[in-house]
Amino acid sequence: MGERGKSKGKYTTVSIPITLYNRIKELIKDTGFTSVSQYVTYVLREIVAAHEEAKYSEVFSEEDKKRIIEKLKKLGYL
Repeated sequence: MGERGKSKGKYTTVSIPITLYNRIKELIKDTGFTSVSQYVTYVLREIVAAHEEAKYSEVFSEEDKKRIIEKLKKLGYL
């Protein structure tokens, strides 16, 4: 992967199959996206943000939650 400087920041090249590229190119016709790269960047940002949000929202496992509830019950809070 090569890196190159752009006026808006640094970028790298990611390879995708030509068939996928062509499908995306068709998909973005008549939308606000001006290039396949712009669309793919948008989609990846959304996916990464969702994964990050899920990662941080699952602080306790189900087992942890059960253990905490049992302790609270034993202490008389529940």
